[in-house]
Amino acid sequence: MSTTGDDVSLAGHDEEQIRLMEERCIVLDHDDRYLRDGSKKECHLMSNINDGLLHRAFSVFLFDPDSGKLLLQRRAKEKITFPDMWTNTCCSHPLAVRAELEEQEQIGVRRAAQRKLEHELGIPTSQVSLDAFQYLTRIHYLAPSDGMWGEHEIDYILFLTVPVTLAPSENEVCDTKWVTPSELKALMEELDPEAFTPWFKLIAARFLFPWWQQLLDRREGGKGKVDALSLKDLRDDEIHRML
Repeated sequence: MSTTGDDVSLAGHDEEQIRLMEERCIVLDHDDRYLRDGSKKECHLMSNINDGLLHRAFSVFLFDPDSGKLLLQRRAKEKITFPDMWTNTCCSHPLAVRAELEEQEQIGVRRAAQRKLEHELGIPTSQVSLDAFQYLTRIHYLAPSDGMWGEHEIDYILFLTVPVTLAPSENEVCDTKWVTPSELKALMEELDPEAFTPWFKLIAARFLFPWWQQLLDRREGGKGKVDALSLKDLRDDEIHRML
């Protein structure tokens, strides 16, 4: 653990998570246009969020191709924002580097998602091709984590259906769970609402279950594998404002 000298905002946090706070996120206007880069720390301080600071993010929903189950992760206790909460498979930020700033067909976001699936869950990039991600829409939301930290993001939602091997990083993920739609609904009723991240609850309430049902309904031959790319006609480029 570190006291980080005079940096009271990071005092006592995990060294690796403090290091990640120096990553350069993509700062946006409300129409998802690049303005500049900003540190992950700067983008997640509520004092800056309250002044309107907004950044780009993504949320990956990975489904098993055979069963159609969704992979959930529980964020590690070491995480600075929203620790120990259940959420979708992988949630993070593209970085303000050339490869992840590229916007055509969300290629920069896809590269970031591929990178973070390996970092957080140990999924080899060889198992996740960039063209396997199905982009569906973007949401604009704001959510405080505690008095100091929070999120204010335009979040790209990506579905993925590939077989994977998992080797989660204990510094990022403390648990994983594969669930059916009914199992997820039961879990969300059983656990305290505060056990789930706010973006996951927003996506689940508005989009996830209808899309998931479409994914299951569109199985190959009616009973084969599920395929995220079968949902391409559901793609929506609008920014859904869910503040």
